[in-house]
Amino acid sequence: MSIDVKIPELPESVADATIVSWHKQAGDAVSRDEILLDIETDKVVLEVPAPADGVIEEILASDGETVTAGQVVGRLGAGSGAGAGKSAAAARPDAARAEAAEETGETPPLSPAVRKLVAEHDLDARAIRGTGKDGRILKEDVLSHLEQQGSQAKPAAEKPSAPATPPPAPPSAPAPGQRTERRVPMTRLRARIAERLLEVQHNAAILTTFNEVNMAPVMEMRAAHKDAFEKRHGVRLGFMSFFVRAATEALKRFPEVNASIDGRDIVYHGYFDIGIAVSSPRGLVVPVLRDTDTLSMAGVEKAINTFGEKAKSGGLTMDDLTGGTFTISNGGVFGSLLSTPIINPPQSAILGMHKIQERPVAENGQVVIRPMMYLALSYDHRLIDGREAVQFLATIKGLLEDPAKLLLDV
Repeated sequence: MSIDVKIPELPESVADATIVSWHKQAGDAVSRDEILLDIETDKVVLEVPAPADGVIEEILASDGETVTAGQVVGRLGAGSGAGAGKSAAAARPDAARAEAAEETGETPPLSPAVRKLVAEHDLDARAIRGTGKDGRILKEDVLSHLEQQGSQAKPAAEKPSAPATPPPAPPSAPAPGQRTERRVPMTRLRARIAERLLEVQHNAAILTTFNEVNMAPVMEMRAAHKDAFEKRHGVRLGFMSFFVRAATEALKRFPEVNASIDGRDIVYHGYFDIGIAVSSPRGLVVPVLRDTDTLSMAGVEKAINTFGEKAKSGGLTMDDLTGGTFTISNGGVFGSLLSTPIINPPQSAILGMHKIQERPVAENGQVVIRPMMYLALSYDHRLIDGREAVQFLATIKGLLEDPAKLLLDV
C-alpha cells in the first residue's frame, strides 16, 4: 500500500508554492519525519517531511514546479522499506546520527541555508557531524567544521590557484573580454518583492520628507551603559532599540501614520507592530515586532537578534512576517547616506535610517563636528498630510537627541 506525500497546508493568503529541491530520489529509503523536499512561498521556505518510513516509489512534481496545499507530489512504499541501515540510524541517539550517515554514505538532510553554505565552501556534508535534532546539520556545525579544518571561510571559487596569480573571479562574473549571459528564474520571494513594490508605486501617493539627527546623545548613553546592559540582559545594546522606542512614541502621537487605507475606509490600529527590514540570503524580508509599546529595550534587541539569525538560516515563519503597522529600514548598515524608502503595503509610512557620519554643524553660533544621521520618512499622502509627516519625523529627532525622554515618557 502506497502512502501519499502531500504539500502541507500553506499560510493564510498564500495560494501556492514552488518546489525548491527534493533531497531524495525515487528508490531512496526514508524515515518518518525525514525532510523530503523544500518548498518556497512568497516569503518563506518550508520543509516537507516524510509521513512514514518507507521507500520513495515515485516523484510526481519536480524541482521548480508550482504546487498547492494538499497536492500529492510523491508516493512512498510503506512498511519496512526504509532499510536496516536507515532504521538503525534512526534508532541511534542524535549525536551518532551524523556518524551513521557517513557509514552508509547517506547525505544528512540540510536546510536551504546550510546547503548553500556547504556548496559555497565545497564541503562533503557527510563529513560534518550534526548536532541538531535527529543529527541534522546546523549552520554552527558547518562553521565549526571549517574552523577545525583551519579554513579562512572563503568559498572555493575565491581561493587563489597559485601565490603568484590573482584570485579568479566569482563564478557569476564573466572573464575579461568575454560577453557571456546567464539567465535564471526569479525566486518566488524576489518576484513577490518586485510585484509589491510596483503595486505600491501605482496605488499610493508616495512622498518623502527628510530630517537629520545628532546621534551623539544616543551614542554617549550607549557607551556608558552597554557593558552593564549586556551583562544584565545577555544581549548587546544597539541603535535599533532606540529607534523602535522613538518610533512607537511618535506613532502614539500621530495615529494617522500608524493607520492604513482599506478601500474607502481608514483603519486606525490600536496596537504598534513595527516591521524591521532585514537582508537575508533570499532577499529582503520584514519580520514584525509585535506590541512594541510593551517591549523593553532589551526585549527589542533580543527579538531583532532572533529575527536576524532566523533570516540567515531560512527559519522565518509566515507568522514572523505577517502584519505590521509601520516599518523601519536601516540602509546605513550598508553605507547608505541618504535614500527614499518605499512603503510596505498596506502600511502608510516607513522610516529610513542611514549611515552615521561626522559632519560640521552650527550650534549656538559655533561650527562643531557631530555624528549626524539623515532620516527619511516616506508616507502615503492620501492619508497623511505633510504637516503630520514632518512633525512625526521631528518627534523622532527630538526623542533621539534627548533620549532621557524615552525613559521618562515625556
